[in-house]
Amino acid sequence: MGLLRIMMPHRIQLLAVLAFGVSMLFIENQIQKLEESRAKLERTIARHQVAEVEQRHNEDTGRESSPPADKDDMVIIYNRVPKTASTSFTNIAYDLCGKNRFHVLHINTTKNNPVMSLQDQVRFVRNVSSWREMKPGFYHGHVAYLDFSKYGVKGKPMYINVVRDPIERLVSYYYFLRFGDDYRPGLRRRKQGDKKTFDECVSSGGSDCAPEKLWLQIPFFCGHHSECWNVGSRWALEQAKYNLVNEYLLVGVTEELEDFIMILEAALPRFFKGATELYRTGKKSHLRKTTEKKPPTKETIAKLQQSNIWKIENEFYEFALEQFQFVRAHAVREKDGELYVLAQSFFYEKIYPKVN
Repeated sequence: MGLLRIMMPHRIQLLAVLAFGVSMLFIENQIQKLEESRAKLERTIARHQVAEVEQRHNEDTGRESSPPADKDDMVIIYNRVPKTASTSFTNIAYDLCGKNRFHVLHINTTKNNPVMSLQDQVRFVRNVSSWREMKPGFYHGHVAYLDFSKYGVKGKPMYINVVRDPIERLVSYYYFLRFGDDYRPGLRRRKQGDKKTFDECVSSGGSDCAPEKLWLQIPFFCGHHSECWNVGSRWALEQAKYNLVNEYLLVGVTEELEDFIMILEAALPRFFKGATELYRTGKKSHLRKTTEKKPPTKETIAKLQQSNIWKIENEFYEFALEQFQFVRAHAVREKDGELYVLAQSFFYEKIYPKVN
C-alpha cells in the first residue's frame, strides 16, 4: 500500500503531461484550421473583387469601345525578393491605386514557391498580356523572373525590383520566421518558439543560417532556368546581371528606398504620382519592421563571408547597387541636404518637313 501511495503522484503527473500535450495538439490543429479558413476567405474576396472590376469594365465598354491609351495599357511586375522592404513598398502602391486609377494584384503562389510550372507560366503570361480589365496593372509576388518574349505574346511588362545586402536580408528573414513583424503581429510564424539567436545558429552550424540560404536574389533575377537554382552557379550570376540591366526598368536597394521611390515617381507618374510624399509624411502604413532582430557580431559576418556563395551573391548585390547609383546620379541632384528630380534635359529641333 505504501508503494502505491508513492506511485500515485507520478501517475498523476504523467496524466497531466499527456493532457497538456493533447491540449497543445488540439490548439495547433484549431489554429491551422483558422489559417486555412482565412486563406479561403481571402481567395473568395479576391474573386469577388475581380468580378466587380470586370463588371464595371463591361459597363464602360458598352459606352465606349475605343482601345485604351498607351499609358492605360501599362503593366508593371514587381517580382519581389523576400525581406527587402518589399511589403513596405507594395503598400505604397495599394495606398495610391485608388487615387491614381490603376489595379494592384498579388501573385499568390502555392507555399510561396517562386518557380512556376510550365503550364502556369503560360497561363500567367497570357493573363497579364490580355486581361484588359486589370490594366493599367501593378502585379507583385515572390516569383522568379519570366521572359515574356518566350511565350508568343505581344508586348512585355516593365519589371522593377529591390535588392538588399545578402547577410542583412538573411538575418532579417531568420528573425522574421521566429518573431514575425509589426505588420501582422498576431500571426503564428513557422519557427515560432525557437529562441536561438542568429549568432548561435551560425556558431552551431544550423541549417536556417547556412550559406546556402543566401542564394536567393540571384535566382529571382536569373529566372526559371534550372541552372538559376544551382547554388553558387556563375552562369546564374551572369544571367541575373544581364536581366537586371536589360529587362528591368529600375532596381533599387533597400538601404536607399526613398531614392528608388523618387525616381519611380519621376519616370512613371501614371502609377507613382505622390509616392515620395506618401513615403516621407504619410501615416506610415507602408512601414514594416521585423521584431526581436539582433544584429550579428563581426565574427558571425566574417564566417559567412568566407563562403563562396556569399561572394557570388554579394557580387550581384554590388553590381545592382552600382547600377542604381549610376541611374540616380543622372536622375536627381542634392541641394541643401534635399534631393530633387532633374527636369527634362532634351528637346526636339530642326523638324522637317515644315508644317504650313
